Amino acid sequence: MESYYEILGGEEAIQKLVDAFYPRVYADPDLSPLFEGDMNEIKRKQKMFLTQFLGGPDLYTQEFGHPAMRYRHLSFEITPTRAEAWLRCMKEAMDEAELEGEVREYFYEKLTQIAHFFVNKTE
Repeated sequence: MESYYEILGGEEAIQKLVDAFYPRVYADPDLSPLFEGDMNEIKRKQKMFLTQFLGGPDLYTQEFGHPAMRYRHLSFEITPTRAEAWLRCMKEAMDEAELEGEVREYFYEKLTQIAHFFVNKTE
């Protein structure tokens, strides 16, 4: 059975998504304060995480250990507004990367759950 990673288009599709996503994040006034530093390194880590998250090779774990993403994000003030901004940027990036179909819907739903789970501060 193919993984979601393979169905979406593998490494090329994830790279397109990450490349479309981060310029939006860095330009967003709600999100940009959370994303300082080298965009290329952040993109590399996100690509590794999404690859693993979608059932591809466990690249993130190999380099950084267990993702523990909520723990890794606790030092950032993630409000409901920021979670929604992140999701909006992701949805726009999915459009630009031409991700389509049921697998996109599944992927976006999982990211929506995660974004809301990461909220750690009220407005």
